[in-house]
Amino acid sequence: MTDNTSKKRLTPLSGLIFFSRWLQLPLYLGLILAQCVYVFHFWVELTDLIGAAMGNQAALDHILDAVSTGGNRPTKLNETTIMLVVLGLIDVVMISNLLIMVIIGGYETFVSKLGLEGHPDQPEWLSHVNASVLKVKLAMAIIGISSIHLLKTFINAENYIPKVLIAQTVIHMAFLLSALAIAYCDQIVTKTQLAGNEH
Repeated sequence: MTDNTSKKRLTPLSGLIFFSRWLQLPLYLGLILAQCVYVFHFWVELTDLIGAAMGNQAALDHILDAVSTGGNRPTKLNETTIMLVVLGLIDVVMISNLLIMVIIGGYETFVSKLGLEGHPDQPEWLSHVNASVLKVKLAMAIIGISSIHLLKTFINAENYIPKVLIAQTVIHMAFLLSALAIAYCDQIVTKTQLAGNEH
């Protein structure tokens, strides 16, 4: 009895083209290294913040240099300075989340299955991920990162010229409109597919 579920044999050309997806593997491995750099940067900043709060002058100088813009350097660790540093840490975490979505979602979608079905730590969003869902999630993550940057700028607004504030706001709105357009297009495609399946 013939097994109808047996794998279809690919032609040499088809096999070569299909195998080319593995060329993306070094890219995802490179993103994992970038993730390691962000983890190291996060701990350096967090260690300096704790050190500055405990009275370490070198850590305080590093923190004040990091949050200073336009030559206006704070003189002490105040609430605004702490808030800017913490927002910077949140920014690192959100970029790290974006990297995870690209690494796991991109590999699962474009390279090979990870075989995480039934795994207790499988990300919920990965069970229904595809190229469209991944684009929407990445767009939303970028908006979140842009929001953090914009918040940091407005908290420290006295150190920025109005032109910079307006430019960052316009860029953020452009990200927001792009994400809405992507989500709307994805909704149209989904409705079209559902209507086609019903017929």
